[in-house]
Amino acid sequence: MAKGGWRSLLLSARTVSMGSRRAFARLLFLLLSTSGFFQSYAVEVDVKDGANATCLYANWMMRFLITYETNSSDYRNTTLNLSSNVTHDGSVCGNDTQAALLAVQFGEGHSWSVNFTKTNETYQGDFITFTYNTNDTTVFPDAKRKGPVTIVVRDTMQPVQLNNVFVCHNADFLETESVTQIFWNVTVQAFVQNGTIGKKESRCRADTPTSAPTVPPTIANVTTASPTTASPAPTTAPKPVENPETGNYSLKSGNKTCLLANVGLQLNVSQDKPLLVNINPKTTSADGACGNTTAILKLNDRNSTLIGFTFVVKNVSTTAQKFYLKEVNVTLLNRLNGSVISNADNSNFSKWDAFLGTSYMCQKEQTLEISDSIQIHTFNLWIQPFLVEENKFSTAQECSLDDDDILIPIVVGAALAGLIAIIVLAYIIGRRKSYAGYQTL
Repeated sequence: MAKGGWRSLLLSARTVSMGSRRAFARLLFLLLSTSGFFQSYAVEVDVKDGANATCLYANWMMRFLITYETNSSDYRNTTLNLSSNVTHDGSVCGNDTQAALLAVQFGEGHSWSVNFTKTNETYQGDFITFTYNTNDTTVFPDAKRKGPVTIVVRDTMQPVQLNNVFVCHNADFLETESVTQIFWNVTVQAFVQNGTIGKKESRCRADTPTSAPTVPPTIANVTTASPTTASPAPTTAPKPVENPETGNYSLKSGNKTCLLANVGLQLNVSQDKPLLVNINPKTTSADGACGNTTAILKLNDRNSTLIGFTFVVKNVSTTAQKFYLKEVNVTLLNRLNGSVISNADNSNFSKWDAFLGTSYMCQKEQTLEISDSIQIHTFNLWIQPFLVEENKFSTAQECSLDDDDILIPIVVGAALAGLIAIIVLAYIIGRRKSYAGYQTL
């Protein structure tokens, strides 16, 4: 931007010690099958208006976890961090009729921006746009798709009073298909008045655990609730009357759907105390990878419950193949600091099998034993991890539990038929005996 313009931008980047967040980042990398740790930088942006007064200020840290396809049609996980060579072209102060825009560019063709809108009393983030460039071979080695890829997601920032500073030290996550955006140590104020950063802070929900929850409680916020703000939990938790809501999840390979799953999920955790929790599909995002012989479905419920299902293909004859569920892992995280509450894995399953090219269905409740302390209950299951055509399930192979529904009327009918036969036979025998009582004179 030319000097002497109606506004100028001042940006400085510095290395920030990761401290305890480094362990959290490493945990996330392990969950997404990545390895290694890369340095991340904090970015400070001070946008000035024509009078050289601050109109938009932000200081934050962020990291991106990305799944991409390689030339061998496999899927690989990578981590993209802010580098030291950050630029800031395109940031805009904003006014009553124009949105404010905070934009940064970094690395080999990567960029990130968020726009802010205002009312008479508040401002808030609107949309976040993230573009990563797979031509960056350092971050995306052997990428099949070359060039920039753009992800747009609605910001989850709540409305903030004008002249207040929005602050969020704890990690926040945004999930969109194959990209997870992670933010922490965030300080931002849009539409700064009179060039002076506000003195009053508006803290995010993660920084204020005493605020009322806006979603049904998860494992994390139930087990970590402050005793001063929540009633004591009972020693035993009864099973919810309602079954969990059925979620509809899918994965794509390019523009084609490669995995379909409809299922209601319920966690049964019995470490310190028994606890049953329904997974809310409205707050759960799906990620994973599709392959020719292996498919992985990862479900993330507000980044406090991570569930992974691994499906594989096996040969049952020289001409036929089946898929089945081989492995399930569950990780329970504390949303406030990212620490692990519990982690369990079972890689010895042989369930949900059906011929390749078909789907598997089981409407009845099933139980998956993950460990001694963690179980998963499934309801209304319909899964097809391979060979999905036209975004629709193929013919379903039903489980034996559902077959029982058909057997019951058959058994009842057979029993009634047998009872009728016995009555008829008894009647005939009775008639014969009555005739045998008369003698011919």
